[in-house]
Amino acid sequence: MTVLVDARSDFAALTRRIRAAGLLERRPGYYTLRLALVATLYAGGWAGLALTHSLWFAVVLAVAYAQVALVAHDLAHKQVFRGRRWSAALGLLAGNAGIGMSYGWWMNKHTRHHANPNHEDHDPDVAPDILVWSTRQAERARGVARLIGGHQALLFFPLLLLEGFNLHVQSARAVRSLRLREAFLLYAHFAAYLAAVFLLLPPGAAIAFVLVHQALFGLYLGLTFAPNHKGMPVLTAADELDFLRKQVLTSRNVRGGRWLDVLLGGLNYQIEHHLFPSMPTPNLRRAQPIVERFCAEIGVPYHASSFAGSYAQALRHLHAAGAPLRR
Repeated sequence: MTVLVDARSDFAALTRRIRAAGLLERRPGYYTLRLALVATLYAGGWAGLALTHSLWFAVVLAVAYAQVALVAHDLAHKQVFRGRRWSAALGLLAGNAGIGMSYGWWMNKHTRHHANPNHEDHDPDVAPDILVWSTRQAERARGVARLIGGHQALLFFPLLLLEGFNLHVQSARAVRSLRLREAFLLYAHFAAYLAAVFLLLPPGAAIAFVLVHQALFGLYLGLTFAPNHKGMPVLTAADELDFLRKQVLTSRNVRGGRWLDVLLGGLNYQIEHHLFPSMPTPNLRRAQPIVERFCAEIGVPYHASSFAGSYAQALRHLHAAGAPLRR
């Protein structure tokens, strides 16, 4: 990638336009309604399972868990509350107690991702643990990444079915670095979840419920986050980009209507979200044309694709990155 000079004034100029449009203001009414709807879906899923003992509620709760995770994401970015105290308190309830995902561990990881998106050395989301994201990583791959890297594009969606389990495992591994309160809430969720499922369902059905629920939860969450950066340029230490270009050039928007906004939690406006992480979700749609127009004015490529197109690009990139492991 071409090395660019610092251009902090560009981001300052864009920020003035965004502030003038009032798009960094809190949206308490929106979040009150959204939190209420997500809580109702979550509670309704468990109540439905208790009343009917139907495995179909594994699907309902997979959607509910993913929506809770998206709420936790907004809390971590202080989109809901300006202060850290309320954001952290509700984040712990949503993440640790609600879905068994360590809020502290995930927030640390996600903060590093935002600071250096798609950077081989600094973004934990493109670390070559299982998948490789560049031919350079493929040439140095070890372990599982080396074993499957050559065919990772074919395995991408099946691997997403394991993402829910992976989030729980990574959260449990981080427990030594967690505060006592966070560790307690995390393991309280694990205990309550398994107790509820195995008390409400026969053993065989309970196991099936856990497998279906966690697989669909991981798939939904993966489908939400994967289109945002996969297939976009991967940065190295040789790339010297200012903040605006670093965020825009490594991010992709996903075009769609308001239903897509709901399903993806606003993360389909990934460029705007990376430029203004604390911007409330409903304001991202309004910020999008302002940001796209500004990028055109200063000559910065602005990338947006359809939902299907974003995955086609991501899979092509994964296939190309794994080329050294197919030789």
